[in-house]
Amino acid sequence: MKTRQTARNEQDHAYTYIGNPLPKVDAYAKVTGRALYADDIMLPRMLYGRLLRSPHPHARILSIDIRQALELPGVLAVITGEDLPQKFGILPSSQDEYALAREKVRYVGDPVAAVAALDPDILDEAIRLIRVEYEVLPALMSIDEALAHPDIKINDEARIGNIHKAVSYEFGEVDAGFAQADYVREDWFYYEGNNHAPIEAHACVANWEPMPTDPVGGKLAACWRRLWRKKRPVLPRNLRL
Repeated sequence: MKTRQTARNEQDHAYTYIGNPLPKVDAYAKVTGRALYADDIMLPRMLYGRLLRSPHPHARILSIDIRQALELPGVLAVITGEDLPQKFGILPSSQDEYALAREKVRYVGDPVAAVAALDPDILDEAIRLIRVEYEVLPALMSIDEALAHPDIKINDEARIGNIHKAVSYEFGEVDAGFAQADYVREDWFYYEGNNHAPIEAHACVANWEPMPTDPVGGKLAACWRRLWRKKRPVLPRNLRL
């Protein structure tokens, strides 16, 4: 039997967000094609950017010649890893990544240089004019290969062979717990990797002005972008991410 107080409590919680199906606020715009993505945005006097990527899974960068690309009419800038020496990383404990590859590439598609130009056609030609000399290094194509060949280091800053991060946590009296357990099983447990797959193309639009501006792109993870922003002093302090 419901009391008056119980009925009142149920009524008070009838229209809460928790435990109720909610409509996706941008679903209609996406299914009707009205959603505006970063790649759809066109700004006055906008420059275009593109990356030159490595064709090798593992190679040392011997030299990068950008002179011909810089001389191409319509090219405003070409940068390499030497222009971006600051390290960053997803985790505060492993700040060992670069925006553009320095000294070596570690996978097919590793970005080596970036070009800014007046239109995409000029970008295509500029990318072709960049000359990169590589020393191809042995590639490791599986986890088993990487573990079996710790002498072939893909990441030179890996602490143990090719294991980039070795993390161990213990809580409480572990040995005592095993000793008292009726059954102990030792095994390998795997955590599958994942890759985010937004329905839009990878793109970003930034409006460089004296006033605050918002780079528009398909990336979330605002907390990590704030850390990245702190390591880029060249950006204005009023830039919002």
